[in-house]
Amino acid sequence: MRILFFGTSSISKAYLEELYKNNHEIFVITMPDKPASRGQRLTLPAVKIFAIEKKINFIQVRKFTIELIEEIKKFNADIGIVVAYGKLIPKAVFDLPKNNIFNIHFSLLPKYRGAAPVQYALCNGESETGVTSFCIEEGLDTGDILMQERISIDIRDNANTLFNKLVPLGVKIMNKTINLFEMNCVKVIPQTGEVSFAPMFKKEAGLVMWNKSAQEIYNLFRGLCMWPGLYSIVSKGKFVGKRIKFINLEVFENNSVNDKIGFIFSLEKNRGFTVPCAFGKILVTKVQPENKSVMSAWDFIQCGQLVIGDSF
Repeated sequence: MRILFFGTSSISKAYLEELYKNNHEIFVITMPDKPASRGQRLTLPAVKIFAIEKKINFIQVRKFTIELIEEIKKFNADIGIVVAYGKLIPKAVFDLPKNNIFNIHFSLLPKYRGAAPVQYALCNGESETGVTSFCIEEGLDTGDILMQERISIDIRDNANTLFNKLVPLGVKIMNKTINLFEMNCVKVIPQTGEVSFAPMFKKEAGLVMWNKSAQEIYNLFRGLCMWPGLYSIVSKGKFVGKRIKFINLEVFENNSVNDKIGFIFSLEKNRGFTVPCAFGKILVTKVQPENKSVMSAWDFIQCGQLVIGDSF
């Protein structure tokens, strides 16, 4: 098939690789190069790198101008596929393919419409999620469903491990959806049920609020481990005013009710330190102190930077 592929990230690249492997004729639409890291060097989208390597035609879009739309139209696509593209697609573009443009979305729509469905499912302690292919329309992830499959979320899953499960499931859903179009067997189902949203997180979302339960903080850590991560500011002790990023943590216990929260309660030998929350305690096992490298929480404690009674 002649496929318009909209994607940008390394996640998108996995889907483009599958389309290439299956010998589809592809035209790639991706986002512009953007500055990254402290040096603000321009970073190429992962799908662009793959497209260059495999000599796949592509364009990078800041704005869908009339000229760009005409260029896309010349490809005469059968269908379009969107995976983690990062930009809303106007009707003048998603009406171009002979059939439709469909999106691969990492949630059980209509739950978690938006850019961060995997992260929100984890932060909210969901026990299941899935992948949905749906028809693009002008609303945000509101189109009719083509296919949907569920998977369980393990309590030990974080954003990394859950993406590792969802990406291959999404590839399977994409291939099945393409087959429906090829066989002219497409049947759509309107979205029904409770609607929820998953907008991109801001950096401030990673600041730990100790008046939550240990399980809530752990779930937040699971969801935000890729970005922005969890952190807290030391308010009392030698490290006062400095930020500590929590690279790894777990629920130490979740039964206690604590009036005093957010301080170093105990040191657990060769493991780290515990911090009381409103309900239960968190065990921090790996940290990145401000302006320092990642280290075990126990090694950081041995440096004398934090002691029992210091607080966040």
